[in-house]
Amino acid sequence: MSQPVGRPTPVTNATHTQKPSRMPVHKYGRYEAVDIPDRTWPEKRITKAPRWLSTDLRDGNQALIDPMSPARKREMFDLLVRMGYKEIEVGFPSSGETDFNFVRSIIEEGAVPEDVTISVLTQAREELIERTVESLRGAHRATVHLYNATAPVFRRVVFRGSREQVKQIAVDGTRLVMEYADKILGDETVFGYQYSPEIFTDTELDFALEVCEGVMDVWQPEDGREIILNLPATVERSTPSTHADRFEWMSRNLSRREHVCLSVHPHNDRGTAVAAAELAIMAGADRIEGCLFGQGERTGNVDLVTLGMNLFSQGVDPQIDFSQIDEIRRTSEYCNQMEVHPRHPYAGDLVYTAFSGSHQDAIKKGFDAMEAAAAAAGKTVDDIEWAVPYLPIDPKDVGRSYEAVIRVNSQSGKGGIAYVLKNDHKLDLPRRMQIEFSKIIQAKTDAEGGEVTPKDIWSVFQDEYLPNPDNPWGRIQLRSGQTTTDKDGTDTLTVEAVVDGAETVLTGVGNGPISAFFAALQAIGIDVRLLDYQEHTMSEGASAQAASYIECAIDGKVLWGIGIDANTTRASLKAVVSAVNRAAR
Repeated sequence: MSQPVGRPTPVTNATHTQKPSRMPVHKYGRYEAVDIPDRTWPEKRITKAPRWLSTDLRDGNQALIDPMSPARKREMFDLLVRMGYKEIEVGFPSSGETDFNFVRSIIEEGAVPEDVTISVLTQAREELIERTVESLRGAHRATVHLYNATAPVFRRVVFRGSREQVKQIAVDGTRLVMEYADKILGDETVFGYQYSPEIFTDTELDFALEVCEGVMDVWQPEDGREIILNLPATVERSTPSTHADRFEWMSRNLSRREHVCLSVHPHNDRGTAVAAAELAIMAGADRIEGCLFGQGERTGNVDLVTLGMNLFSQGVDPQIDFSQIDEIRRTSEYCNQMEVHPRHPYAGDLVYTAFSGSHQDAIKKGFDAMEAAAAAAGKTVDDIEWAVPYLPIDPKDVGRSYEAVIRVNSQSGKGGIAYVLKNDHKLDLPRRMQIEFSKIIQAKTDAEGGEVTPKDIWSVFQDEYLPNPDNPWGRIQLRSGQTTTDKDGTDTLTVEAVVDGAETVLTGVGNGPISAFFAALQAIGIDVRLLDYQEHTMSEGASAQAASYIECAIDGKVLWGIGIDANTTRASLKAVVSAVNRAAR
């Protein structure tokens, strides 16, 4: 049949049939399904927060190219406490002096609140167990987490042991933990125990259950004496639905279930760790173990930030404070020396940014509709249900604003540098200045290689922005100045300065000190225009210093300058000089 003129030829599905790849798919087996036809988890909803355990300082830290220094570990621990985590795995004390000494330091320095339980990991060897328990001496609340490999490939290849031999390792290890806890820890320590059959996702379900039951027979969980059974997806093997089936099967078949905290520990090898964790909770798990922003071995541990914010976005309190998500991210980047992806859910630089004009229009109309609905109801926008296209949450609930993020959407991966300057030197750089300075640091790392330390960052920052008597670079050095204001509000500024090596008096008139200073510079041939100005105090009290940041267009260049002084006007003038001197450098 001929095709009517002007109509395209129909395309059949057969045209798009996929062809076999050349990849060796025969090398890989399929995951085992679970026979549980009356599964209940698909009908469940998560209506309250699970228990959380952060393993940033153990599982996350051991996956870093450059493991955290004691100072960075402490920064991370303090952040986790501030956010509200009540269970924190703080190390592997028997692995070396660094982890052991860190555990001792947070106990001896009183850094662990009495309602926070610290956890430490150990293998099932007596000398390691003794060292591990010793690290906890004097702790308020502490858990020893013991694990041994139970999966067939480990039994066959690594240990060459039978099921019974592998089970005995877990049972004997549990008994040793109890003996050393009784011997070393006093009554002041509320002591708990956690066991993991590793790798649970590869272990036969009946054998995982048998080992856990053997461990419980030794620990004897009862009222007031729970046991934590952690079922780790050390390597993610299956769909999240099958992972949920395994948890529902274990939850149904464990004896003494009311005294068991069933803990889920997903990794992200298949990219579905968040879904696996959520479905495991629906299937009966009580607790989730993971790391901020998914840090961890290979593709990472499950992401605690995404999990917590997913609850928040559904109106469920995660019981963890994410209200200053940029500060959390900066601290994490500083501690891990790894950047958070700009598209990371909830925390990335670009996640509240729309580049499409139609998206931006829809968002703007959504904000307008929210304001109109709130006004009609006699309420504030915060008191009505959130409903803005493309934005699953209100950005300001995590310390962001939609407009601000649009302005800084190229600010990806600069959080570590910003954190050092804010945390160590109380300088809260404007985002565009962060972008400018990060390029300077990047040039240094490209030229020299290696790690840029906080000391290096500060040294480069000073050299780039803060000329001083010990480093008097640039065309202009300020001496002193004074401003007078006439009746109509016009300011006259007189500044004593060194300009190109000569003592000079600069005079200008404007509608404020900065405007007058620009006029004074114009008189000596320096063309300066103000683009942006921000300032903040660096501490509290009458003697506090102020930091001023000024973005200027100078002879065709756009540059930032910074000034620091107890006098805000003088700080502003210093910032202008900083930018002018950089333009002439």
